[in-house]
Amino acid sequence: MQLPRDSTRTWKILYTFVSLASLPIFRLRVENRQKMPMEGGVVLVCNHTGGLDYVALGLASPRQIYYMAKVELFQINPLLSAFFRSAGVFPVRRGQRDTHAYHEAVAIVKSGRVLGMFPEGTRNRGTALQRGKSGAVRIAMEAGAPIVPAGVVGAYEVLGRFYRQWRRPEMILRFGDPFIPEGDVNDPDAVYRNVDRMMFSIAALLPPSMRGLYATERAGSAT
Repeated sequence: MQLPRDSTRTWKILYTFVSLASLPIFRLRVENRQKMPMEGGVVLVCNHTGGLDYVALGLASPRQIYYMAKVELFQINPLLSAFFRSAGVFPVRRGQRDTHAYHEAVAIVKSGRVLGMFPEGTRNRGTALQRGKSGAVRIAMEAGAPIVPAGVVGAYEVLGRFYRQWRRPEMILRFGDPFIPEGDVNDPDAVYRNVDRMMFSIAALLPPSMRGLYATERAGSAT
């Protein structure tokens, strides 16, 4: 087992535990792992099925991923909050413009780390891509960092298939080509052009039935 490089002790422990615990539950096939840059800040974006997306992305990535999580999780217990922080998770106030979380995300990427985001902003329950939001693009533009698209297939269904059939279903995680978002972060048209590029890049890694709004036609303005 090769641990992700430049990862915290907590991430290494979690990575080892989840890798071993997942063995009887599912098989993970990773494609094009080499497309993930091994140095410098990255915004890693993926479709959000609401299943084991975080697990698949974390196991597939050769580097530690830093995630946002809803602020309520940090209000349960100080020890739990410290654990989240040590694993690279930081709070965000969902449903509102959280400038503190935005600036922390930009700082993470500028410091040369990998920020993981699900730009649909909500779970699609394993069906089809929903309209992409602009947060990941704005962070990448602000930080001057590449966006790396990823697509996960089977993450929503895996537990149901395991419990019903008592076999190890397969999840697939594909990495796509990195790209540098072009234009000025203060130009809405440039931002939304990059949002479309990001979402179509994710869609290209998914089966046609999962591409949703990004199957063939332009998606239009993102929010």
